[in-house]
Amino acid sequence: MKQSERGSFGTKLGIILATAGSAVGLGNVWRFPFMTGQNGGAAFIILYFACILLLGIPGMVSEFIIGRHSQANAARAYGHISGRRLWKLVGHLGILTSTIILGFYAVVAGWCLQYLFASVAGSLNGDASYVLGYFQSFSTHPWKPCLWAVGFILITHFVIIRGVQAGIERASKLLMPLLFLLLLAIVVASCMLPGGGAGIRFLLMPDFSKVSQSVMLEALGQAFFSLSLGTCCLCTYASYFAKDTHLLRSAGEIALLDTLIAILAGLMIFPAAFSVGVQPDSGPSLIFITLPNVFQQAFAAVPTLGYVIGIMFYALLVFAALTSTISMHEIGTAFFTEELNLGRKKAAWILTVVCSLIAVFCSLSMGAVDGLTLFGMSLLDFCDFITAQIMLPMGAFLTSLFIGWFVNQQTVRNEFTNHGTVYQSLFPVYQFSVRYVVPLCILLIFLHQFGVI
Repeated sequence: MKQSERGSFGTKLGIILATAGSAVGLGNVWRFPFMTGQNGGAAFIILYFACILLLGIPGMVSEFIIGRHSQANAARAYGHISGRRLWKLVGHLGILTSTIILGFYAVVAGWCLQYLFASVAGSLNGDASYVLGYFQSFSTHPWKPCLWAVGFILITHFVIIRGVQAGIERASKLLMPLLFLLLLAIVVASCMLPGGGAGIRFLLMPDFSKVSQSVMLEALGQAFFSLSLGTCCLCTYASYFAKDTHLLRSAGEIALLDTLIAILAGLMIFPAAFSVGVQPDSGPSLIFITLPNVFQQAFAAVPTLGYVIGIMFYALLVFAALTSTISMHEIGTAFFTEELNLGRKKAAWILTVVCSLIAVFCSLSMGAVDGLTLFGMSLLDFCDFITAQIMLPMGAFLTSLFIGWFVNQQTVRNEFTNHGTVYQSLFPVYQFSVRYVVPLCILLIFLHQFGVI
């Protein structure tokens, strides 16, 4: 399929916002702030940013090189740039990974969408036990979470079928600024609360006494997962890049934007939590149980403001989730379009149906139906485990070996430097990193996750 038929991003801003949107997701809100606060505050942020430079940016550039050079879906791209069909399997792994992630991620995204409507309706008002009961009742309901999850996938679907510029790029140019403005507004309101300064200090004061080998590996892992490495999302989006796109600069800008949003999420959560004496936890319980009660207590003196903040918060989560689901949907849609020679709408429907089925079964496994477990985990938790701890690291590890050792290095140099016009002096640094540093880092993350180190 020709590039003109595939579509492409129309502007450099569109490239940055769309690709950054793929990285910015619910993990920025429910994982990064908690890890930062518990692991040394600003000390963890410094470590995290160093890991972004060490692992994240070289990993992003590697996928960019594969995608832009080949201008094809992920599976075809790996085979094209190497000339070896066997390497297409890495692309297939990324497509499978993103499909599974989209399926279970849509369940949580559907919860966010339902909570947005509940916030508008004022249904989340109550004490801590009420909020906990509300979440437990909703998440284990036999059909409501399924409906919201499939609905979220359908919203994503209708963005995807409009194409790259009219769909993905236009949505990203709308959603990312809105997400940033909502986040900034809540940050300002949260930081102005009485006692909020303690939360700011907890997040941003460096405590190097907490830095250990484990914390360093946690920072490395967060940098890896935050940038969507290993899903082939970056490779797919790069296939829509213009030939004169500066890959290294784009990777740096995307990493900086992703990090900024993650830090702002911490400034949104900790001041409000500390103002009411609540220690934030991590995961879904943070945004569906802890924070509704925190916002309600923190803004109790001005109930209308608390009501508005709650709506803004869940709107922010919906936007963050949508930018991620759009990118994951596009990976499979591009694959089916080109490999099965289908129209974009038909290809998108295949992925929508598959992911909807995954979402329904994952949702039902949360308590509505007994027996939907694998290896002692709910189906949703199992999908999360196998993608985050096995498939993503494997895909990124193989990609680094692939681009460092199995692709013609003149081809890699040409793409990295835009055929000798930019960053020539940095290519040896990138080459050393992707050959040695990135694989070693990913191996350390993998071993740490399974308690080997």
